[in-house]
Amino acid sequence: MTLSGLIPAGAPSPLADIAAAPATGLRVLGLDLSLTSTGVCLPDGSTARIKTRQRDGDRRIVQVRDFVRAAIAGERPHVAVIEDLPKHAMAAGLTAKVHGPVVCELLDAGVPYAYVVPATLKSYACDHGSADKSRMAAAAYLAAGVEFASDPGGDQCDAWWLRAAGLDHYGEPLFDLPQAQRDRLSKVAWPEVGAARGAER
Repeated sequence: MTLSGLIPAGAPSPLADIAAAPATGLRVLGLDLSLTSTGVCLPDGSTARIKTRQRDGDRRIVQVRDFVRAAIAGERPHVAVIEDLPKHAMAAGLTAKVHGPVVCELLDAGVPYAYVVPATLKSYACDHGSADKSRMAAAAYLAAGVEFASDPGGDQCDAWWLRAAGLDHYGEPLFDLPQAQRDRLSKVAWPEVGAARGAER
């Protein structure tokens, strides 16, 4: 689903519109952060896209942060997996504006997080570090029969693959992949999640 970041004061949380079965096992939050179109994969596997308007300027940061804050409070993830900033990309500075407040929310909530660079995520999903959005979507369909509506930029798809990568690394893979692709995840600096899981027991 696509969620507008333009939510009137006092309106119900946009998370109320996401209907899916409760997550079991390790709860991983996938985040493909962007100032204009953020992809989110919640711990139950449902996805959303937070689309903002350019004319709202830096208020868009608040819109993304507020959604992530609500997701953390409602879903209580054990770990978040974030797509890292692209190196040498002109838009990296704009995307970095979103990363800071989101990471602050994760730190305040005690949620550990990992960064996955785009090439590693694409190699994990498609065995090709330069795979385009259509190839990533096709790989998700082949792996798990998943399709993403209203996802022109592939933001929800990327967030879904980020969650899948986290589950795979921590021993709860959603599906089988060739070992060579799974080995790509060894490049990621994965945090310990024992404390995050143990705190709720």
